[in-house]
Amino acid sequence: MKRILLSLVLIVAAIAIQAKTLVVYYSYTNNVDDIVTALSKQIDADVVRIQPAEKGLNYAANNYAIGSALISAIRNNPNDAASYPAIDPVNVNLADYDCIIIGAPLWWSNMAAPLQSFLFKYGKDMSGKRIGLIVSSASSGISGVEGDAKRLIPEGDFFSPSLWIRSSQTSNAAAMISEWLKTIDYDSMTGVEEIRTDQNIGKYTIFSVSGAMVAKDALSLQNLEKGLYIVNGKKIYKK
Repeated sequence: MKRILLSLVLIVAAIAIQAKTLVVYYSYTNNVDDIVTALSKQIDADVVRIQPAEKGLNYAANNYAIGSALISAIRNNPNDAASYPAIDPVNVNLADYDCIIIGAPLWWSNMAAPLQSFLFKYGKDMSGKRIGLIVSSASSGISGVEGDAKRLIPEGDFFSPSLWIRSSQTSNAAAMISEWLKTIDYDSMTGVEEIRTDQNIGKYTIFSVSGAMVAKDALSLQNLEKGLYIVNGKKIYKK
């Protein structure tokens, strides 16, 4: 009965469809690569691996001196594109995806620099999308990596919590991923509702995720760009 009443209030017909997921990751020691392999066996997703443009660098040399210098450059001037190391071109249309899961190694308490380069370029294109974060580190906490992700994807709708897999736990990644997917309710949250208008046009108010009112009726809804909206407190994704 409540569902029927809600439908009458919204004057909207919604049909369930499957969201499309992209996994983006960087891996130097291959720990994250192993994690993404385990993840790919549990969800249907496209996968993109970020690669530095400069090849053959030994990031582990001199106590990871190269990585430390790259992270320092970003910390010193995070808004300057020149602070981020060059990466190979990435051929991906983010508009095709509703959910993006980021596989990130931790470097000096921050997200690995090549992955930050990708997010610096594309993070704004992830506005309103659901963002999952999986972090691999030897021992340090992951709050710095989470901070980087939210800085670089300022309008992302982040799953909570993030998944932290220590290097020593990589062999158990499949079980940890399975539990994490249940915790964030991935299966139901990636069922996206596509809005289409009923012939009887009613009045209702639609907000963007930032809180701005964007539509008051089904006719104006037709002109909205695809993305995440709030209708009477309920998240609706327009495809």
